[in-house]
Amino acid sequence: MKKYFVVVMGIVLCLVVSGSSLAFDTKPPAVGDVFPEITFSIPGESDYRTYLGLSKGEYFSIQDIKAKVVVVEVLSMYCPHCQREAPRVNQVYDLIEKDPSLRGKIKLIGIAAGNSTYEKKVFRERYGVPFPLFEDADFELHDILGGVRTPYFIGVRIDSGVPRVFYSKLGGFESADEFLRMMIELSGL
Repeated sequence: MKKYFVVVMGIVLCLVVSGSSLAFDTKPPAVGDVFPEITFSIPGESDYRTYLGLSKGEYFSIQDIKAKVVVVEVLSMYCPHCQREAPRVNQVYDLIEKDPSLRGKIKLIGIAAGNSTYEKKVFRERYGVPFPLFEDADFELHDILGGVRTPYFIGVRIDSGVPRVFYSKLGGFESADEFLRMMIELSGL
């Protein structure tokens, strides 16, 4: 009986250790990394397809977006920090779209971690989010991005079709102007 117990406990311990090590293998994209290969569904809304520069197909990757820089926000409808940050992120979008030298060069997208299509829609409408949000109800994209807490911002520069991370950070920002200036400076635009 004792030998059986030891064998079973050994198996359980191996499973726990191997399972927990898998959970820690994924890290957020670091500065200098190539952005992970993530497949998004092309938005049904024509305004969002136009904004992203997408016209055909069902899916796209970040390097398919017609821009030099893409700022990805990982958010959740239930995150009070994301709710508080939404007006500032919208302000960044407005600053970009109102500046002819930036419009078309920098795009924003959001990944709604753990949120269904309905929850994403509620967040978008409640906070007036003008840029595309992508639901991630099963946390698949969230896990690929290292299981980050929210809000999390990733700046990606697309050079010759290669999406390279230039910014990767948890938390919001105080000033839309300063955040945008930092994105321009760090991306080399």
